[in-house]
Amino acid sequence: MKKIVKLEGLCCANCAAKIEDGIRKLPGVTEASLSFMTQRLVMEVEDGRVEEVLEAARKVADKVEPEAEFRVVR
Repeated sequence: MKKIVKLEGLCCANCAAKIEDGIRKLPGVTEASLSFMTQRLVMEVEDGRVEEVLEAARKVADKVEPEAEFRVVR
């Protein structure tokens, strides 16, 4: 299942890369791509694990960029 998340307030491309790498390693994530320019995270998540993955992804983002707003777009 494809999920799109808006991460408003990213301060640099390096932080975006760290968040993307951390999310890619989460169980249930088959693909993740975070663009610093658009501040959009696109993830492919296994069916039935969406809520679990979104919560874990939020924690990853908070560790790297605590000021960023994590908002699920679709």
